[in-house]
Amino acid sequence: MKITLTGIKADVGSIGGHLKPSNSLLEKVTEFIDAEGRALLFDFKVTFCGDDIAILMTHAKGRGNPDIHKLAWDAFVAATEVAKDEGLYGAGQDLLKDAFSGNVKGLGPAVAELEFEERPNESFVFFAADKTDPGAYNLPLYFGFADPMHCSGLLLSPKISKGFVFKIVDVEYTECAKCHYFHLKEAGCEGADKNPKGDRIIKLVAPEDLYRLAALLRDQERFVIETIHSRASSEQAAVVSTTRLHNIAGKYTGKDDPICLVRVQGNFPATGEILSPYAIGHYVAGFMRGSHHGPLMPVLQNTPVSFFDGPPQVSGCAYSMRGGKLTEGVDVFNHPFWHEIRREISKKAVEMRRQGFFGPASNAALWRT
Repeated sequence: MKITLTGIKADVGSIGGHLKPSNSLLEKVTEFIDAEGRALLFDFKVTFCGDDIAILMTHAKGRGNPDIHKLAWDAFVAATEVAKDEGLYGAGQDLLKDAFSGNVKGLGPAVAELEFEERPNESFVFFAADKTDPGAYNLPLYFGFADPMHCSGLLLSPKISKGFVFKIVDVEYTECAKCHYFHLKEAGCEGADKNPKGDRIIKLVAPEDLYRLAALLRDQERFVIETIHSRASSEQAAVVSTTRLHNIAGKYTGKDDPICLVRVQGNFPATGEILSPYAIGHYVAGFMRGSHHGPLMPVLQNTPVSFFDGPPQVSGCAYSMRGGKLTEGVDVFNHPFWHEIRREISKKAVEMRRQGFFGPASNAALWRT
């Protein structure tokens, strides 16, 4: 049976500034989805990362389904009213449009969806990040799917060693011309019909295009991995929300706080291979007002934001699934190993913040009012 995983995340209000949503907000979203989504969903989970509420849903409606997206939108709208009643900061902050228009992509919330034929032992990880942008996943996904230093399956597994196809989006490109779909190895105009919205998209394969892939992904605030597919089976392995809030609003509205879904095991890297790169604590855009750089810290599920509106953080929860029904989640960063990693990343964050506004500590693309 074909199953769709839909992750949708938004900041609709938080306590004491950009810290965490109130319990009342989380309860409102959970109650709304439970009551209104019974005829639509197989299962769902509601969690938070920093000041964002994340909804994970399983269903058989396919990607971009208006009913599924409206369910999440209406849940966030209902929570926004609670946030206003409680006097929370930034009530409805990520709901950048006045009305739902069939799909929440482009309306503010982060969206990531996977559709696939469910395996007998379907396993995946749902990542949620706060105080950073979609490019924060570039390095972990590059290492997890293209570097045998982290993914030993590229050397040891016939299913994985054939490599993966990376679809990369130029998230800074907002204008529309004749054709914005191109392959670096091909010429011609073949994608105007495939890509009518005018996104600039690049498809590269690993390992053949490894250097080109690295050259693009190093610019993590412009070129962002959107999807990854297995070359052995053509199955989709991963998806990242690539919405840029300032492209929608036309002004600084906060960081994009992306989500990512990654299927694991079998034709895909093992869970541990996907988690391995997060031990680096690589520097990403984020921190206070989204105008600085800091190390990405892997945190426990439902962790609020703190130091300097940060550090930029990512949580991860692993699930197994049968018939769209989810098991309990496993908090992938809740282990003594990651406690030590967080100590090291905290030191990196403090050292970077000592430079204040100067040099690499500050984002080159500062927003001014």
